[in-house]
Amino acid sequence: MKLLYLECNMGAAGDMLMSALYELCHDKEAFINIMNGLLPNVSVTAGKETKCGITGSRISVTVSGTEETSEDVDLNEMHGPSGESGHNHGAGHVHGHSHDRVHSHSHDSVHSHSHDDNAHDHNHDHIRDPGHTHHIHNDVIGTGHTHGSGHYHSHDNDHHHEHHEHSSFEDITRIIGGLDLPEKVKTDAIAVYRLLAEAEAHAHGSPVEHVHFHEVGTLDAIADIVGVCLLIYLLGPDRIMASPIHVGTGNVRCSHGILPVPAPATAHILRGVPIYSGNIRGELCTPTGAALLKYFVSEFSALPPMTVESIGYGMGKKDFPVANCVRAFIGETAGDGDDYVYELSCNLDDMTPEAIGYAVEKLFSAGALDVFTTPINMKKNRPAVLLTCLCRPVDEEDMTKLLLTHTTTIGVRKKLCPRTILKSTSVPVQTPYGVIRIKVSRGHGIEKYKPEFDDMRHAAQEHGVPIEEVYGAALAAYERP
Repeated sequence: MKLLYLECNMGAAGDMLMSALYELCHDKEAFINIMNGLLPNVSVTAGKETKCGITGSRISVTVSGTEETSEDVDLNEMHGPSGESGHNHGAGHVHGHSHDRVHSHSHDSVHSHSHDDNAHDHNHDHIRDPGHTHHIHNDVIGTGHTHGSGHYHSHDNDHHHEHHEHSSFEDITRIIGGLDLPEKVKTDAIAVYRLLAEAEAHAHGSPVEHVHFHEVGTLDAIADIVGVCLLIYLLGPDRIMASPIHVGTGNVRCSHGILPVPAPATAHILRGVPIYSGNIRGELCTPTGAALLKYFVSEFSALPPMTVESIGYGMGKKDFPVANCVRAFIGETAGDGDDYVYELSCNLDDMTPEAIGYAVEKLFSAGALDVFTTPINMKKNRPAVLLTCLCRPVDEEDMTKLLLTHTTTIGVRKKLCPRTILKSTSVPVQTPYGVIRIKVSRGHGIEKYKPEFDDMRHAAQEHGVPIEEVYGAALAAYERP
């Protein structure tokens, strides 16, 4: 099984993940060319960078020549009457996506934007104008001129007004949906962005549809997210794992003020994921990095036994005593036929057999590997049924929802189970009763084979003979020298 393992000992950000995966990509030039043809005024470049003596890649995403940064804050060194130092003490971890790029604004009141990173300071007060029509220009990415609720203009002025524009999640979906990319890549990218939108909505106490994204942050975040999704698509791993995530410690400055690390959106996304702070001061894991890991990674644990084919190093911008990078391994898992399945189960004592049967049908039709029931006795010696579903890790969420929807349970137990399987192929053989497929399973020096039952049943019905006769003929045909 082809495994991609991501080592996040210095956290993760969209650009760092993309840089690490880029190093594993066979046709690097083609990838960069694709990325540079997707979004207006967005430039994607790749270069080499060295951290603590280790050389890796760093992909830079700029919008109209500007690369967004974040600023870590040491509260002990802040000064001035307002409590703001106005300078960076050098401990910051700049990923290209900090919390300040994905946040919500209420348009029901006057709000102000201040941009201290420009060559000159300027503040703009915005008042919602019900008569103002926003529109999105997708013609630059080959989708025509579409009018919607988002504002998606670029301005080639000496200072960058893209900071002033906002896009909703609906606008982001429209932009990504119009890109010239495989449907799988676009579906994954939109799903990752939904995690970001839901996290920001939770942090700000507002519905997802009210979350708006600043344009520069939007465009470079789209580039990072789409780039990672495209690279994973090109690499084609069967399974993605990652280490527990180092999130850093301290505080980070954003447009809302100074926030603790991990930022609220990051912390929300990483619920259920093993994280730790360590002793590195700075924001190590950004919302974008957290969302990508949460979406793609099926297990967060130590590096499992595997035969490594290639290693990629994705470098961050800042320097620390520890190499500031994400490391990616790709290769084959140790052992022939090793695999993982999720075992989902629930106890049912208040459902009819017919209703349980319907739930089983729904699970099988959705792609469950196996579904079975076991008679059990619950408290007070009540007879009940243990319903168990085996599924692929990628299907775990869907199967869980089906169990909660089509059974009376209010909770589903989950267990990720390693398993050793024999690799199976189908071999057609000619018999007096027609072609019968033989399922052949091999591995670990073992071979097993048997005729497919559906084929035997069809042949037996068509020729009016017992299934046992078809079975014997199929085995004889397969075993014939």
